[in-house]
Amino acid sequence: MSATLHKILVVGGNGFIGSAVCKTALARGMQVVSVSSSGQPFQTAKGHRPDWTNEVEWHKGDALKPETFARLFPEVGGVVHTLGTVLESREEGERPGYKESLKGGDLVSLVGHIVTSALGSGDGPGSNPLAKRRLGGEPRKGSYETLNRDAALRVCEAFVASSPAATAIPEGRPRPFVYISAEDIFRPLIPARYIETKREAEHVITEMMQGRDDYRPVFIRPSLVYHAHYRPLTTLPAVLMDLSASLHEKISPSLPTPSSMLRALGSLIPRASSKAGMEIADTSPLESVANALVIPPIHVDSVAQAICVALEPSSNVDGVVDVGRMRELIGW
Repeated sequence: MSATLHKILVVGGNGFIGSAVCKTALARGMQVVSVSSSGQPFQTAKGHRPDWTNEVEWHKGDALKPETFARLFPEVGGVVHTLGTVLESREEGERPGYKESLKGGDLVSLVGHIVTSALGSGDGPGSNPLAKRRLGGEPRKGSYETLNRDAALRVCEAFVASSPAATAIPEGRPRPFVYISAEDIFRPLIPARYIETKREAEHVITEMMQGRDDYRPVFIRPSLVYHAHYRPLTTLPAVLMDLSASLHEKISPSLPTPSSMLRALGSLIPRASSKAGMEIADTSPLESVANALVIPPIHVDSVAQAICVALEPSSNVDGVVDVGRMRELIGW
């Protein structure tokens, strides 16, 4: 039997990263099934549907209620969970509007979303953390807790509970669950709760698969993910981040750098106590800025290629996959 998975399930396959995964997986000979809230195929900003979308099975489902698509789990050899948000939506059930701003290249609108998120987050003084929750204490649909953490945990639970068909994966190989996490590079521009919920999801998924040899967790941690056409506003930040990372790499370790000075200053700021066993973003925001100076950006197609390599039964990739590891996987 070929070492390539016959079929994968992409949760959020019509999104920015999800669509790149679908396209790349098809090119590598995999069959692809996508589940999203709309069930609609991927479309460009101008409403065009690329030819490759005709080769994907598009299904409608709710990631918070995986029973709506649980019938698909037995036939797939791996799952890629791409749902998530960098900025919370402000109202119940509202779609995060910043994604439309990125897609359309609307800088003014994007800045407005960032400012609104920063002012309305539970991280700042005078903010109301209860505003993030519905009556009854449950996180509302547009929150970091729901989109970045809970949706992935519900899907992972259902996937692990499923029994794979004999043809889903080569015998004796674990089924991968790939979760799109992130590097800590956006604070203080983006609320700390963004990266915290990503780390919480990683921790619980790891616990779910502890001691099991029939599943393996993979945590993809990209930095700034860019694409000149689909996300035009990411081009300039990507160029600057790449330049900064290149310069830092060339400076002798014995010399001070902007990144090292920021880390030194950040170490002087009192830290909050971490939750037991979790890597929570309890460091100074200066650490996050320092990370942004030394971690290069990564093209969405490179992220998709690394994910597809990690999906291969013969790869044995598990745990955290950062930008450096992604580059190694794709032969950079």
